[in-house]
Amino acid sequence: MPTNILMPALSPTMEKGNLAKWHVKEGDKVASGDVIAEIETDKATMEVEAVDEGTVGKLLIPEGAQDIAVNAVIAVLVGEGEDAGAVAAHTGEASPQPAKADEPAKAEKAGGDGAGRAEKADAAGPTGNGAARDTSASKPDRVVASPLARRLAKGAGIDLAGVAGSGPRGRIVKADVEAAQKSGGGSASASGAQPASPRAPGSVQAPSDDAILRNFAPDSYELVPHDGMRKTIARRLTQSKLTIPHYYVTTDVELDALLALRQDVNDAAPKTRDGDPAYRVSVNDFVIKALALALRAVPDANVSWTEGAMVRHKVADVGVAVAIPGGLVTPVVRGADAKPLSAIANAMKDFARRARDRKLKPEEYTGGSTAVSNLGMYGVKDFAAVINPPHATILAVGAGEQRAVVREGAVAVATVMSVTLSADHRAVDGAVAAELLRAFKGFVEKPIRMLV
Repeated sequence: MPTNILMPALSPTMEKGNLAKWHVKEGDKVASGDVIAEIETDKATMEVEAVDEGTVGKLLIPEGAQDIAVNAVIAVLVGEGEDAGAVAAHTGEASPQPAKADEPAKAEKAGGDGAGRAEKADAAGPTGNGAARDTSASKPDRVVASPLARRLAKGAGIDLAGVAGSGPRGRIVKADVEAAQKSGGGSASASGAQPASPRAPGSVQAPSDDAILRNFAPDSYELVPHDGMRKTIARRLTQSKLTIPHYYVTTDVELDALLALRQDVNDAAPKTRDGDPAYRVSVNDFVIKALALALRAVPDANVSWTEGAMVRHKVADVGVAVAIPGGLVTPVVRGADAKPLSAIANAMKDFARRARDRKLKPEEYTGGSTAVSNLGMYGVKDFAAVINPPHATILAVGAGEQRAVVREGAVAVATVMSVTLSADHRAVDGAVAAELLRAFKGFVEKPIRMLV
């Protein structure tokens, strides 16, 4: 029987992707591991390899197609002796359309949606290709719905019996529950259960596009469509502010000793064959190292929150916000507490280059327990950053500037930098956040401790 090739989930936050290029054409034979396509996600362009072997019977999605839902059928393989003409019957329609964008099929491991993970694909794949099979479709008395749809409906007090399903075989999916919520459809449950969501403020609907645009003269603006990255940033950070109780702790740190040590470290860098320094350490590299060491010194801050348990991390993995055209990405420096400054510097240089080219791998920008967001190079004195789940903290770094300080009763001039720690109050109490900042300050103001 023909085998469906599905739009893969190439990152934890991916719900839709663009099909940038096919590397095969209809009639080509492919083997497991062959590169068959290039997919653009919200953060990178990645090659997709075939999982099964066979002959390409039909390419259902053309090159350049955008916003293809995860787990939508994009092509079909036929086996030896099978007729490519059977493809249409196998897929159920002559010209299959991508699944709805609100029916993501992969778990959002990095805190992607408010329920903890997106629903699985509902299409039954006869070849065991990872699609979920609904075995209850033959039971007419049972409401057929995805687990995520059930959780959302329960939280909103919606009776699924009054919701029409748009998924395969009438299955109710996330988009159906959301539509019922917006329209007021779906009666309250018979038990009189009320919405269980603790996020009542989050239920307020934002103004519609039309309501916003009515404020401006028609010829006074242009509309720039959101790309996948911008949509992902908007969704995840909105969820962060709605679901994470942020609070903020700020301190000032003196940089003069660090700046002097940085100069010595860079002056001592060996030369490559081309005569260039083997590394060049930045102030931000010292910040990453200091925060990692502070997490090791204050393990109660090196955590992530889940509803069932506190995740206490055994390593200090630090994400670093990198600005790229159209948005930002947060690659993670693994084991930053144990890495020398030169290794952190070279890793960040490589991350920044590949982030701009959208060539980072998903495992390079997922995970970690904290992050650094540095706007000091733009002259920003201080700011508060939004926590990026599953992190419990994020450190916002301002510019180093000369300020008057008092030492032993006398006024002196020092290079001072303000830093603000945003913390998740569910996971990190105020005293713990203060300890973390104090440890960070100690490493920055006595930076030789980072070298031993």
